[in-house]
This record gives sequence, structure tokens and C-alpha cells, in this order.
Amino acid sequence: MSYNTLRYETADCILTLTLNRPEHLNAFTVEMGHELIEAFNRASSDDDVRAIVVTGQGKAFCAGMDLSVDGNVFGLNEALTPTMEDMDKRLDDPEIVAGVRDLGGRVTLAIYDCNKPVIAAINGAAVGIGATMTCAMDIRLAAEHARIGFVFNKIGITPEACSSWFLPRIVGISQALEWVYSADVLKAEQALAGKFLKAVVPADQLLEEAYSIARRIAQHSPVAIALTRQMMYRNAAQPHPVEAHKVDSLAIFYTSLNSGKEGVQSFLEKRPANFTQRTSTDMPPFYPWWE
Repeated sequence: MSYNTLRYETADCILTLTLNRPEHLNAFTVEMGHELIEAFNRASSDDDVRAIVVTGQGKAFCAGMDLSVDGNVFGLNEALTPTMEDMDKRLDDPEIVAGVRDLGGRVTLAIYDCNKPVIAAINGAAVGIGATMTCAMDIRLAAEHARIGFVFNKIGITPEACSSWFLPRIVGISQALEWVYSADVLKAEQALAGKFLKAVVPADQLLEEAYSIARRIAQHSPVAIALTRQMMYRNAAQPHPVEAHKVDSLAIFYTSLNSGKEGVQSFLEKRPANFTQRTSTDMPPFYPWWE
């Protein structure tokens, strides 16, 4: 598939997904949202992809929603009066999907459901949806000059893209509230101090640092990595550790029968492992356990 707002480029089992509207600072549009959903769904089932790096073309990562479009800038249907009952019972109804559901949230849900690790290489301004979409990514790196802002309250709206779920889990509730209440645009070092970022690096080293992490991930079993990603996110939200124990038990059981055998043998033989299982065909029968 070709994209108008993105570049989808795979090399050495690493997908580089580049937001590609540099003349508009990669501002988010309805089209970009739909293309991101398709790209993450595609990558999830693409056996040539073992890790994903997301960055922006030009000097910005994503400067937030493109506010220059006509009508409702978020693409919502103002003729509707949706209720919580609609969200509970009609979430996948086409009218609700197209006219009510937050598109940024649909993007972060696609990232959450993806079975490949996702690394954000924040190369410049990441504001609004540009910041919140990275909350659903697993590791965040930023260039020294990058700026990150959860600016929703400043323009009279609320945080979106499921960030009220993701952000407190990353930085803690107090830090998350301060950032969204104040709507300040943070320097990269401030975001690092708040534990939102793994590292701040010189701009010319940003992608190589992201690829270095991605390469270390890509050498491992893609089935084990896919299971681990969903186990961490989903089990961490359970009310009791026994729920994690149930999933852990099945995951260890099935991986020990396949990729685990190769992993143990390669360790004993002091050689690199050769994992041949694919996420498209070799996930264990209990996956996805949450459905």
C-alpha cells in the first residue's frame, strides 16, 4: 500500500515509519490517522518487521492536529449527541467510529494491539497528538532540541489518544496531572527528568540510537517478543497477580516447546540463536487470550 502522509520502509527487520508532511510540521490529519492505523496493523502481521521506529520528516516530529481544515478539525459529526451507552454498545458502529470516536485513540489502540515493539525517535516538536501518540510506544528517545507538550487544556479540550491511561503509567499520576493541567511545552531534558523519555541525544545520532535498540530487539524470538509486549501491558493492569500467573504459565509452556528449545540449545552451544517462528503463523493457541 502507498501512503500520502507516511513513509513505510523496512530494512534488516526494522520498519521505519516516518510522518511525512514536513511542510506542515507533520501536523496530524484525518488521513494521517487512518494511514497510521493501517500501517501499524500491517506491521503487526508483517514477518519482515521485528521492531518499529517512528520518527518525523524534517524539523518536527508532529506539531499536533492540523487546525487549518474546514469544519470540525477533529473530523467529528457535530449533528450527533453520543452517550456513554453508545460507547458501551455501539463502539464499532460505523456512525460512531466515523463521527464520535477519537481518531488519535484509534491510532494508539492500533499501536497497543500491534505485536511488534515500537520506538519513538522524537526528532523535533511533539505537541498534542504528536505527544500522546508516543505514549503508546514502548521506548521514547528525543533529540536535544525536541519539545513535548500536552497542551489540550490550553485550547479548551481534554487529553485524548488514550493518554489518560498511558501517561500516568509512564510518569506517575502527579507528574501526568501537572503536565496536562499546565499545558506547558516541555524541553527534552524536562521530559527526561519526568521519566517520559529513555534518553536525550544529539539530533544527528537520534535515529542510530533508535536503530541500535531496535537491532537488539530484532535478534530475539519474534513470538516471545510479541507475547511479552502484550503480557506487560495487559497483565500490569490486572487487579491481582494471579491473572498474570495464568497468562505467564501458558506463555512459558508454549514457548518452551518451540523457540525456547532453540534458545537453550544456542546457549549451550555458545552460538547466536536462529529463531525461525513467525508471528503470522506460530503464535500459541491461547493467543490472543483477551478476546
